[in-house]
Amino acid sequence: MLLRILPAVDPYVAAALTVYAAALAGLAWRTRTREAIEYLAAGRRLTLGPFVATLVATWYGGVLGVGEYSFRFGISNWLALGVPYYVAALVFAFALAARARRSAALSIPEQLRAAYGPAAARLGAVLVLLLAVPAAYALMMGDLLRVYTPLPLEYAIVAGLAFTLACAVAGGFRTVVSSNLLQFGLMFAAFGVLLPAALGRAGGLDAMWRALPATHRTWDGGLGAQAILVWYFIALQTLVEPTFYQRCYAARTPAVARRGVLVSVLFWVAFDFLTTFAGLAARVLLPADTDPTLAYPLLGRLVLPPLANALFAVGLVATVMSTLHSYLFLAAATVGHDVLPELARRTDERRWTLAGLVLAGAAAAALALALRSVVAIWHDVGSIVTAALLLPVASAQAGPRWRFGRYGAAAAITLAATTATLWILLRTADGAYPLGLEPIFPALAVSAGTWAVSRLTAR
Repeated sequence: MLLRILPAVDPYVAAALTVYAAALAGLAWRTRTREAIEYLAAGRRLTLGPFVATLVATWYGGVLGVGEYSFRFGISNWLALGVPYYVAALVFAFALAARARRSAALSIPEQLRAAYGPAAARLGAVLVLLLAVPAAYALMMGDLLRVYTPLPLEYAIVAGLAFTLACAVAGGFRTVVSSNLLQFGLMFAAFGVLLPAALGRAGGLDAMWRALPATHRTWDGGLGAQAILVWYFIALQTLVEPTFYQRCYAARTPAVARRGVLVSVLFWVAFDFLTTFAGLAARVLLPADTDPTLAYPLLGRLVLPPLANALFAVGLVATVMSTLHSYLFLAAATVGHDVLPELARRTDERRWTLAGLVLAGAAAAALALALRSVVAIWHDVGSIVTAALLLPVASAQAGPRWRFGRYGAAAAITLAATTATLWILLRTADGAYPLGLEPIFPALAVSAGTWAVSRLTAR
């Protein structure tokens, strides 16, 4: 394996990561706060620039998953992990962003409570917590650290989580935003350096394209139509994505929330171009038995000089850490703001949010070690949460005639989540699902059926 013949520690990378860690620690100290509205929503004063930077950085933490998919299935990455999310983000921008900012809510469970009562809110909090536990990003951080340091995977995951937790504790959401501003710049700089060098090593874009396996040049990567189509439904997770709502709740105005999402889509398109073609270059230049999750860091070591590779390493770490940080804080805020107040009349919200950080970190480490594929984590968790929350959350912001009837939202959340979970558990060893259907399809059908029944019985 290529990884085994590379030096365990690159001094340039070590120095660059040390400077990056010090910068994040300084930002965390500078933005520390104790006020609840500041801690959870940055005082609802987020302007367009910071809004775009924090949303773009947070929504692209799955960079190693993109590398894994591109390395294995080629250009279909753009049709599976790119286009569906652009479409969903545009729908969110035009239909939901401004409404979310105009609401008084600070979280998705709060919005469910206002529309449907405490039962739906409690169930929503559990699912938001499941979605927010950043197992995939903890795994990616561990994978990166084991490439760039001598740490084995288990210790690398814990080390990455521990440092990110320390940054999150100090200043809450304002620290997340300040860190994301730095990480936004680093992620684009990293791939802006990598792609030209990789294409040069491959002999140019045309030569690289011809050298790819035939399946990597097809629209479906040899997977079949349903394997691509399912991502268009999983991408609907964007419409119930708590990090989107959190940033909209924190925006200065509804207009900032809407424009911020629209501008972010343009940056995602640009970044997908860089990452997809870097993944294709990795498939051409690296051995076929390379661990696909490590395609980007190994490509960087192969084609970049030491200083440029150090910049690329920091950019990769920053891309993953931006999302790891955001989701850790989101999971902790869900515990402190939505879960524990349901269990106790008197709670110190900030103190329990800090406790939630530790709980979320422990859960992320456990899940990352149990599910070793980033794409598998996205697929399974995304299928369950999207199917369960999509209709209840979307209808909560619509007029009364479109909402679930009494108890309907709680029933839909429960039944859809149960259906998707059972479908995943019944998956065969070779990956086949009952009736040949991806779990999100029957679960969404159950949710839609529950909505129809609840509307009929409400008349």
